[in-house]
Amino acid sequence: MRNQTVLISGASVAGPALAYWLHRYGFAVTVVERARGLRSGGQAIDFKGRTQVTVLDRMGLRDDLEQRRTGTTDTVFVDANGNRLATMSGDFTGGDLEILRGDLAEIMYKHTAEHCEYLFGDSISALTEFADGVHVEFEHGPARTFDLVFGADGIHSRVRGLVFGPEKDFVEYLGHYYCIAGAAPANADTTGPKARATSYGHNAPGKLAISGGPKAQQFYMFASPELDYSRDDTAAQRRIIEQVFADVRWDVPQMLSELADFDDIYLDSLSRMRLTGGYTKGRVALVGDSAYGNTLAGFGSGLALIGAYVIAGELAVADGDHAVAFARYDEIMRSYAKIADNNNTGKFLAPKTALGIRVRNWFLGSWLFTLMAKYADKAANDIDLQDYPAMVRQREIN
Repeated sequence: MRNQTVLISGASVAGPALAYWLHRYGFAVTVVERARGLRSGGQAIDFKGRTQVTVLDRMGLRDDLEQRRTGTTDTVFVDANGNRLATMSGDFTGGDLEILRGDLAEIMYKHTAEHCEYLFGDSISALTEFADGVHVEFEHGPARTFDLVFGADGIHSRVRGLVFGPEKDFVEYLGHYYCIAGAAPANADTTGPKARATSYGHNAPGKLAISGGPKAQQFYMFASPELDYSRDDTAAQRRIIEQVFADVRWDVPQMLSELADFDDIYLDSLSRMRLTGGYTKGRVALVGDSAYGNTLAGFGSGLALIGAYVIAGELAVADGDHAVAFARYDEIMRSYAKIADNNNTGKFLAPKTALGIRVRNWFLGSWLFTLMAKYADKAANDIDLQDYPAMVRQREIN
């Protein structure tokens, strides 16, 4: 098989999923992750529909995921006095299987660490492609050469920036920011398909604050011009939330007073990828949010999982011919990734006007919301998923 040594940047969802499949098909896999270790907690992510669940089954992950899955969480929207206005069902937001991002990363790491090399606390600083490989320089470790490189490092992808161009050329800001603060409570009952919880949210025009539930202690979303801040500066992110929500009523003053107790605060923009020229270039390919991300649109984890499965499978059936495999991957995922193209969660969860909030609340109780939920379920399965493991076994027999 050609192109046997591969480097994957990123160890969240797409990276370990890709590492699993590439190792299974005989590739030598190295994963580099800028964090010093696996990131715990994070927001809950979900998988929707038979297609995504089928891939989890083929990876042998279902039992581990079922043990760590979160319970279904209904979100109740209330007014400033705590009176119930509308409910967003957790059956819509949670998909068929929901799990904390950190828990999923831990499970996938467990299934790949024995066979794949992980380099934590480092990142790619330069990439130079040659006819027969890619020379990779790292921030800390020695330079190495790989046959192929994959960017699975999120919507702010370092690999994409080095190979495809600056972020501003591909990432479209959607007008809102979101913030997750505080890990899930240690005593929260989040296991088992029958577990159900309730979180409570309050809107002011252009703002949403959610408290409670098993997935994170606090969640914020707000409309804003683009902000200039460091994603590594927790104190700056805390100040932004305190300033934006200083005039919001309900339980928000109490929530803000608790922010200082949280070390795990993450603030980022709602943004959408616009990679119109394809997800691959030469010997480099993008997978997951770095290629087709749309923040909080509801399909990110599923797209990452399917993308990793498809590109690894296409490489295997093409006997490592990256030109053939990458072209097929671009074609398949260009069609499937459309499920996340037009979603803008910020406009829905944090409408900019009082009228918009009332219309959203009405919509949640209408037949139109039910119709939207059915469309999302159908879209999640809108791919002719090949059985790559069976195809590879058949090739080996022949």
